[in-house]
Amino acid sequence: MSRKLRSRPNNRRPDQRGEPFNAQVPGVDYGVLDELVGYCLRRAQIRIYQDFLDALGSWSITPPRFSAMTLIGNNAGMKLTELARAMGIARSGAVEVVNSLEKLGYVARGASQSDKRAHSLALTPEGGQALAGITQAIREHDARISASLSLEEQGELRRLLNKLG
Repeated sequence: MSRKLRSRPNNRRPDQRGEPFNAQVPGVDYGVLDELVGYCLRRAQIRIYQDFLDALGSWSITPPRFSAMTLIGNNAGMKLTELARAMGIARSGAVEVVNSLEKLGYVARGASQSDKRAHSLALTPEGGQALAGITQAIREHDARISASLSLEEQGELRRLLNKLG
């Protein structure tokens, strides 16, 4: 059975239903939620993810697909298990990501030089071209979502987030 590749989740977002999305709804008491780092991160992540999907929908790229393409493009001959480890996901998750990128024509599996039982991963010429455009769109997305922060604040935020994870 063939499934259509999607860059968006199946559920429709508020803005797709004609409803505004507000991370904080006026008049709602969020209680302890406003004090929790994880909850604040999640609110920001929702907004950032929506902007990401809007910026990259024409490529059918999701954050995991972009991460995989970048890692594969920067690490010639990377194996699936190495990709999974670098992405911090299960091997089965990496298989799903690579399968979707193969269907899009962005990634190809080849024979590994170091392990006859494994496949090496490589960007196709189309994948390399797509990654250049995708990376530019990601840079614009990142600039847009971080525009309210100074360069120093952006660096500090990355430093603090790296300490958490």
